[in-house]
Amino acid sequence: MNYYLIAPAKTFHNSDNTLTYASSEPLQIGQIVEIPLGKNTTIGIVSAKTTKPDFETKDILRIIYNTPLPKHLVKAMFWLSDYYRCPLSAVVQAILPRGITKKRRNAKEVAIAPDATTEKAINPLNAAQKRAIKEINSCNANTVLLHGITGSGKTNIYIELAKQTLSHNQSVILLVPEIALTSQLVSNFKIHFKDVILLHSAQTEAVRHLLWQKSLEAATPQVIIGPRSALFAPVKELGLIIIDEAHEPAYHQDQNPKYSALRLASVMAKTILGSATPLISDYYLCKQHKAIVKLDELAIKSSKNTAISVIDLKNHPDFTRSRLLSNQLIESIQQSLDQHTQSMLFHNRRGTAPLTICDHCGWQALCENCLLPLVLHADKYQMRCHACGRNYPVPTTCPKCNNASIHHKGFGTKMLEEEVRRLFPKARVARFDADTENGQQLSQIYEQVHAGDYDIIIGTQMIAKGFDFPKLSTLGIAQADAGLSLPDYSSEERTFQLITQVIGRAKRGHQNSNIFIQSFQPDHPLISYAINSDYDGLYKYLLQKRRQSSLPPYSFLLKLSLTYKTERAAISNAQKLNKKIIQFIRQKQLSQVSVTPPMPAFHERSGAGFSWQIIVKAKARKDLLAIFDSLEKNPHLHYDFDPITLL
Repeated sequence: MNYYLIAPAKTFHNSDNTLTYASSEPLQIGQIVEIPLGKNTTIGIVSAKTTKPDFETKDILRIIYNTPLPKHLVKAMFWLSDYYRCPLSAVVQAILPRGITKKRRNAKEVAIAPDATTEKAINPLNAAQKRAIKEINSCNANTVLLHGITGSGKTNIYIELAKQTLSHNQSVILLVPEIALTSQLVSNFKIHFKDVILLHSAQTEAVRHLLWQKSLEAATPQVIIGPRSALFAPVKELGLIIIDEAHEPAYHQDQNPKYSALRLASVMAKTILGSATPLISDYYLCKQHKAIVKLDELAIKSSKNTAISVIDLKNHPDFTRSRLLSNQLIESIQQSLDQHTQSMLFHNRRGTAPLTICDHCGWQALCENCLLPLVLHADKYQMRCHACGRNYPVPTTCPKCNNASIHHKGFGTKMLEEEVRRLFPKARVARFDADTENGQQLSQIYEQVHAGDYDIIIGTQMIAKGFDFPKLSTLGIAQADAGLSLPDYSSEERTFQLITQVIGRAKRGHQNSNIFIQSFQPDHPLISYAINSDYDGLYKYLLQKRRQSSLPPYSFLLKLSLTYKTERAAISNAQKLNKKIIQFIRQKQLSQVSVTPPMPAFHERSGAGFSWQIIVKAKARKDLLAIFDSLEKNPHLHYDFDPITLL
């Protein structure tokens, strides 16, 4: 009889450890098996062979797959659980596809085929790209940051590195923030590589299972493309992981198992982080290891010019024709219409108006569940909470004072669309945001947009990345400083990333272009860094601020949140938790650890109740782990190591 430690996909009696089972036949580490657990059965992963224990064991019921998971995936499973203190069972569930025990019929793969906008010919590498590849290959660091401006041809470098990896009989995983937003990159890969496996949420459970099985049993190296969960594709001999747009928040999972795909990738294989606006912490770490490769030339040199103007939203004479769009921006849009080129308007706020108040008594329309401002959607004539999705009727009188002085303030992409249609009634207008109907989303009609079938494009951040607009000649950012008002240490960094990514749509050298950046804070250093593509200036500016506040990369963070049905219970238990942490810090003499007093979370109220949070900062991450391990776990406590936001 053989005995093995099995990592189950379910927690048993609050134990999150591996369990011992017997097997009459020898097994391999990484094999997926079905096991009895209590009165039920579940699946598990064989993690180690062990000796016969001094207690009675149950037998493994059956082997699901004879082919074991690759060693790097088994190693990643335990690393992720330990590094982020994730339940091992949750990690197993993330690694294995749903319905793995079901017998599948043939299912059609929902794939993204090369579209008409993709370059059919193989573009030769230019001198800058060849130099970048040489530097990447000669770098000894396991993680390399490819810092390339928008339009510098990072995709060409990805393809060449993938070819080199496959030639060594090793597989490649390419991570993208979202498949729908990066269709061009995916299309390019499908031209260069015959066998590309796409894994994404648009696929059915059956399709994902069959593709996962195809990857597991493949005899040749694979190219896997997908969002962060594609890291768990069971490819053999993983040689390279490429993370495109590595600054995107989508690479951080905020539900169990909570993890950063960037950190996980770095322990699985050689990793390339590609970005025009890398995260400050990543840039700092890669700089320490001399692992930054810069690419600051356009892939295709152009003689076209780009003019950037900053418009002060407080300067009312510039807004005589519209309160949303400056006179200069309107004139430029008209010129683009006359020249049969395109215009783009960016505003990272959807809906019509984000604030509804009574001018008489100050009442504000808030969600009953979340206590957050309701957003007006005039096209549906309803109020909507963007946190929980609940809809409300539009008030005609104030429910508090019965006065009719209800006003909707601020604006979103829907109001922007209404204004554009008023100013340019003959223009062909398209709006792309989370409210866009299925069938009309940018990824679905991109070929028409690329061909110039639409004159004016309006949208949120989904139009800012992954797409090329060769006919674009006018670009307007409706309110560039909108994100700066958020009380979070990452708000300036995120705002810079968005502005830079949007500007990059018009700086690819296809057309002479005019860019108009509207802002209530035109003199903010962030605006200057963005319009001058001055990442180095931003880096020094933010590093100084974070050093003073002991924020990443100068410290590690642990966010602890307590949620209770009543506000009183949330406050009381948060105060008790705070005292326990302070006592532990003093007892262990952790001099380089600090803890904030309890405070209401940014989204203090939700359907689950009231949330209060505590932030712990430490110079050494092991101190955070020790503090967390000392705490009594309960269902009201939620935690997040290395959070990308404190909101």
